[in-house]
Amino acid sequence: MKAAVNKRYGPPDVIEIKEVEKPIPKDNEVLIKIYATTVNSGDVRLRKPDPFLARLYFGLFKPKIPILGVDLAGVIEAAGKDVTRFKAGDEVFGSSFNHGLASHAEYKCMPEDSVLTTKPSKLTFEEAVSVYFGAQASLHFLRKGMIKQGNTVLIYGASGALGVYAVQLAKYFDAEVTGVCSTSNIEKVKALGADFVFDYTKEDFSKSGKKYDIIFDTVGKSPFSGSVRSLKKNGYYLRAVHMSLGAIFKGLWTGITTAKKVIGGVATENREDIVYLKDLLENEQIKPVIDRIYPLEEIVEAHRYVEKGHKKGSVVIRVSHEDEKP
Repeated sequence: MKAAVNKRYGPPDVIEIKEVEKPIPKDNEVLIKIYATTVNSGDVRLRKPDPFLARLYFGLFKPKIPILGVDLAGVIEAAGKDVTRFKAGDEVFGSSFNHGLASHAEYKCMPEDSVLTTKPSKLTFEEAVSVYFGAQASLHFLRKGMIKQGNTVLIYGASGALGVYAVQLAKYFDAEVTGVCSTSNIEKVKALGADFVFDYTKEDFSKSGKKYDIIFDTVGKSPFSGSVRSLKKNGYYLRAVHMSLGAIFKGLWTGITTAKKVIGGVATENREDIVYLKDLLENEQIKPVIDRIYPLEEIVEAHRYVEKGHKKGSVVIRVSHEDEKP
């Protein structure tokens, strides 16, 4: 099978399309023929790697996992003898994060109890795969912020892979939503449901005087002190990024000296969340947002584009065409 392989750290050019051995499912696994995957900021960070400490987990001198990729959508080609939840022919989407990544390939084996569920029938593989990474992370952090009806929520980076779903989810929870994005994305963010939008190229939201129950920074670029000042008394400052030591100490100090809370890091995964998001998709309470679609053969270009940090929604990789389904 074909796969995007990087056997060393470095720029996008370290990735090569190669023939690798097709996996064989164990008794509790399904074999998925992948039709679509994504390139997200996590893939870029692991390829480089960034932060450098990622080498402690993913390989000190070279990657332990040579095939990246978290999101996948495809068709189950075979199921192990102990599998009861899925069968051959089922169209599915999910995440391979806890199972060795390797979604940038034509096939992937996954345990049946992994973060995997049937694909909404109304969506294409490209649409389904575009949702999980951004929506699940946004759902995780908004829940950490105890989001509820009537909250005032500011989404920093509202047009990015997380932001476009954070806006939609915050509106689903019936919050008042303010987005922060660049000039060219203002109308897109409003169309997703934002009640107000700040253009960060022209104004600093933290100087407006407005206070928020939740400030959710999806890209790690919001002003720390200004964001904390802009929170209500018991507000939450959420940062969906690895925080520097300085930011961690500032966050701890904020928690000690005020009733405000600073929460950062990486979202944890569970199967319940993908089922939850599937229901929202089927009921059209959130919708996919795709920036660009590249064929697998152009995944290097996809990495270059994502690394620029200006994508609007998800960057999807088409691995196979739907007319190739068995």
